[in-house]
Amino acid sequence: MRVGLLTGGGDCPGLNAVIRAAVRKGVRDYGYAFVGFRDGWRGLLDDHRTTTLDIAAVRGILPRGGTILGSSRTNPLAEGEEGVRLIEATLARHGVEALVVIGGEDTLGVAARLSGEYGIPCVGVPKTIDNDLSATDYTFGFDTAVSIATEAIDRLHTTAESHMRVLVVEVMGRHSGWIALHAGLAGGANVILVPERRFDVDEVCGWITSRFRSSYAPIVVVAEGAMPRDGDPVLKDGTLDSFGHVRLSGVGEWLAAEIERRTGKEARTTVLGHVQRGGTPSAFDRWLATRFGLHAVDAVRDGDFGTMVALRGTDIVRVPIGEATARLKTVPPEMYAEAEVFFG
Repeated sequence: MRVGLLTGGGDCPGLNAVIRAAVRKGVRDYGYAFVGFRDGWRGLLDDHRTTTLDIAAVRGILPRGGTILGSSRTNPLAEGEEGVRLIEATLARHGVEALVVIGGEDTLGVAARLSGEYGIPCVGVPKTIDNDLSATDYTFGFDTAVSIATEAIDRLHTTAESHMRVLVVEVMGRHSGWIALHAGLAGGANVILVPERRFDVDEVCGWITSRFRSSYAPIVVVAEGAMPRDGDPVLKDGTLDSFGHVRLSGVGEWLAAEIERRTGKEARTTVLGHVQRGGTPSAFDRWLATRFGLHAVDAVRDGDFGTMVALRGTDIVRVPIGEATARLKTVPPEMYAEAEVFFG
């Protein structure tokens, strides 16, 4: 059998570990041949570049961040039936009988439709640093992102205390605040703001003032998708990607300006941005991504298409891709309430 691999959406640490594991097990145990499609779904639409993936090609990539296959936020379904026709033609041209799709909500949403509506044999692997896919306990990339954000917060404490100023740390999280919550708690932040709960700026300023009264400088961690109670998301610009998403960025700067205006305290912003997605994957993300790759190949062997591998406890299970992308996994109110103990 000839199996295709692609990585779509934003890159994250652990993608190469999936590729390596899938290829090694597929070649060694099942005698499969693998072809990698470059730049996510764009590679299947344009058939502009493919890569032969054998054991030699994946040797040494386990600790590397990013993806050797490249990625993009291409939505082939935006092309309608023509997009599906181009994908089918590319797969046929390369003799690909199954496709392993590694991606997040949008990339896997495409895989779900291609598998369910058009019969294209897809197996999904969940990837997103936001950890917001509901069918799996964790996605790889998340642990690394949290570690990077936590280290940044640790470093910012010392400079905040030296100048007795407010430091606002903006982290990723469009619709879910998992990175903000985990890194904020681990880093000892005094305020954590997430998309799941609109915040009151005056309340935030009250927590900050309380912190200063204790002779400590406050750290505020805010997810990029967090919104004030009376306001809209802060956008980088008005453009949309091919999945219809706006570009979020700037809530940290906006909040710092409001804090400074209302409290009279100096406030500065650090936007971690793509730093959270780059670099070497953590040990946990390498472990999880490797297991996902191994089990994805087993799903191909079993002909269990239209499924995604997922972590449940310590077990890797298979779930329908449609179930994984039907709704986002968001921070529950009771978990956010645990963090509120440390506000102020």
